[in-house]
Order: sequence, then structure tokens, then C-alpha cells
Amino acid sequence: MMKQSLICLSFLFLFFHHSTAATLAAHSPAKAPSKAKTEAEAPVTPITKAEPPAAKAETPAKAPTSTPAVEPPSEVPLIQAPPHKALAGPTDVSKVLEKAGSFSVFIRLLKSTSVSIQIENQLNVSNTLTIFAPTNGAFSALKPGTLNSLSTEQKVQLVQYHILPTLVSLQNFQTLSNPVRTQASNTFDYPLNITVEGNYVNISTGIVNTTIAGTVYEDSQLAIYKVDKVLLPLGIFAPRPKPLAPAPTPLLKPKKETNSSSSSSSSSEEDSDSPVAAAVHASDALGLNKNGIANIGVAVVTVISMWVQF
Repeated sequence: MMKQSLICLSFLFLFFHHSTAATLAAHSPAKAPSKAKTEAEAPVTPITKAEPPAAKAETPAKAPTSTPAVEPPSEVPLIQAPPHKALAGPTDVSKVLEKAGSFSVFIRLLKSTSVSIQIENQLNVSNTLTIFAPTNGAFSALKPGTLNSLSTEQKVQLVQYHILPTLVSLQNFQTLSNPVRTQASNTFDYPLNITVEGNYVNISTGIVNTTIAGTVYEDSQLAIYKVDKVLLPLGIFAPRPKPLAPAPTPLLKPKKETNSSSSSSSSSEEDSDSPVAAAVHASDALGLNKNGIANIGVAVVTVISMWVQF
């Protein structure tokens, strides 16, 4: 039995080895031709396709010449930005402040004084401006009726006092020389002093001291800064001396009233010293009636006085 088993295993081993060898032999000749073909075709490929790469090489050669022609249009808007902006119109300061919020009182002053139109015209001709915009809280801190007490011209000067005729960035305030020129009348009546201490920009009018609280808006023509106090110029709000009280008028002494009965008899100062006038005054002092016996007494006294004089 053992021998038969070994013989069977031997036959199975030989059969397996033979089938494996046959399988490998069958596959190995199939792969060999494919490798031969690839090796044979490999040198042919660059020969047949040598011309197309030359054609493709011309395309990259043209690419550098075409690339600069495409880039300039993307830069044109950057160069022509100011003309494009001028055609679109200048920056609307009122809309900028409305969008920022808490500037409604200053916006109303800009429109009522027509300073907003002046700003628009100046920006339209490429002028530059810097605006200090007081908040609504800054106007609320004023004494009641302050704005209503101003004339139209004073309101215009007040608004223009908050505008500088040049563009000043936060980094350039330290380069300004005091007093700083504003769009108000002159620097004598409307002086404005600006100093920089560290990160703070201080503003002084001679009446009010404040600092820039932040930047509201800034571009190449316009800068708007937020201030927490209204800039009150000396030309409008400077304390004025009180007028002197008028000198008292001298009191006139009242004239003595004369009796109607004696006015007819004493027509002059000379007659008032006459004996007759004295007799009449004496009779009045005694309270005698001019009728009857009183008249007789007066006549007797008069006759006696005249006789004594002679």
C-alpha cells in the first residue's frame, strides 16, 4: 500500500510539474513578441512624431509675445481711475455721513448752508479736502439755542471752520504748521491749532479742546474724521466785554407852583417886592376873603404903605 501511495504521489507531482511548465511555456512566448514589438516600435515613434513637436515648439515661442498684450488692459482701470471717478461724480459727503450714522445734525447744517454743494464742486475739479465731523452728541453738549442764535453767515463760517482745504492723513498731521488754515474767513478770527502727541491728534480752537476720535472715510481726495466736540471759533463765540452802564442823568429841581390868585398881580420879580404885593400875600396868609371887609383892609394897608414911602 505504501508503495502504491508513493507511486501515485510521484505521478501527481510529475503531472503538476508538467502542467506548470506547459503553462509557463504557453505564456512566455506570448509576452516575448509584445516586448519585441515595443522595442521595435520605440525607435520608430520619435522618428514618425519628430515633426509634430517642432510644430508645437512654435506655439510656446509665440506665447511670450501674446502674454504682454493681454496684461495691459487689466492695468488700464488703475491708471485711468481718476477720470473714471470724475465721470461717475465726486464722493457724496452727506451719503457717507448718513451711512456712518450719528451725524444727522452736521448733515443738516451742510445742506442748509449749501456748504455740501461747495464741497461737491471742489471735489469735482480734483481738489482735496479734510473734514472734521462732529457727532450728534457733540451738538447736544452745546448750550440750548446756540445754533438758533447764529445768523446764516455765522452758520456758514462755523461749518467751513470744520473743513481744511487739503487732504491730511493721520500720519501727516504732525507736519502742519499752526495756526492751520481752514475754509473759514481767516486765521486771525478763526485760528485752529493741531498738535500730535503719540497716537492722539489734538485740536484746539481757543475755546474748545478735543481729539480725533476715528476715521469715518478716506480716499485719494477726501478724508473725514470724527470729533466728539463742535469746533467753536473765536470769531463767533469769543466772550465779548459787557457794555458800560450809562451815566445817571442829573435830576432837575421842580419849579415851585404859584398861586393862581397871585400870578396876575406879580408879573415880574420887581413887582413881587413891592408893598402892594406884600400886602396881598399877607392877606392870603391870613386867609381873608377877597370880598367884603378883606378888600377894605387890603386897601387901607396899601394906602398906608404908599404914604410911608413918600
